[in-house]
Amino acid sequence: MIEDLSALTDISQAVLWQAFVVFLRVGAMVSLLPAFGEQSVPARVKLGLALAFTAIVFPAAPVAPVGLGAAGLGGLILAETLTGLFLGLMLRLFVVVLQIAGTIAAQSTSLSQIFGGAGVEPLPAMGHVLVVGGVALATIMGIHVQFAMFMIQSYAMVPLGQVIPPDVLTPAGIAEVGRAFSLGFTLAAPFVIASLLYNVTLGVINKAMPQLMVAFVGAPAITAGGLIILMLAAPMMLSLWVEALGTFLMDPFRGPR
Repeated sequence: MIEDLSALTDISQAVLWQAFVVFLRVGAMVSLLPAFGEQSVPARVKLGLALAFTAIVFPAAPVAPVGLGAAGLGGLILAETLTGLFLGLMLRLFVVVLQIAGTIAAQSTSLSQIFGGAGVEPLPAMGHVLVVGGVALATIMGIHVQFAMFMIQSYAMVPLGQVIPPDVLTPAGIAEVGRAFSLGFTLAAPFVIASLLYNVTLGVINKAMPQLMVAFVGAPAITAGGLIILMLAAPMMLSLWVEALGTFLMDPFRGPR
């Protein structure tokens, strides 16, 4: 019986070690994931989510090496944590995309100061609407399943215990940051175009009738126009955002296109 308990103890130690190594990468990613890594989510909930994702990824993860020395253990912890943080940061950029689009849209339609500090991250009202709407839409469409698949596939992209090669990390990071700003401006393009037309029209009217206070007449128009555009364009904007997020999850290191 003692021998059976000893064997069971060895198996338990191996399982806990494997789970710990998986948790290093998964926990770092969960802390930055859209929806699950928001600042408004309590730390205990994030820890529970990290443990849940660890339990999902654990059976499919490669076997972690055992018998490592202090240097080997430190290198493994550092490599897995950095890999998880990098992949999580790349996914976090998609939330930044919605924040950029909301800020540009609000600034273009003179709505940038309404409820600017209402949330944990100071954002205009349009930014809050887009972020909450995008996160809710992604969650409804089963983004948690795609995140779990992405975590499992990450071991094929970056082997266990290895750091992402610089020749892969640098172009991928630059491409994703550039695409975040490009996608954010693209989503806010209807508001920028409307703002341009509004200001050109306002300038023409002011030139023709200098005595008319066109700013007071036009301010309600651009505010109402911005809200109407948000109502009409938000579904398409969020659909494009979810599609871009799904494309990244399928091929994260595709590089610039």
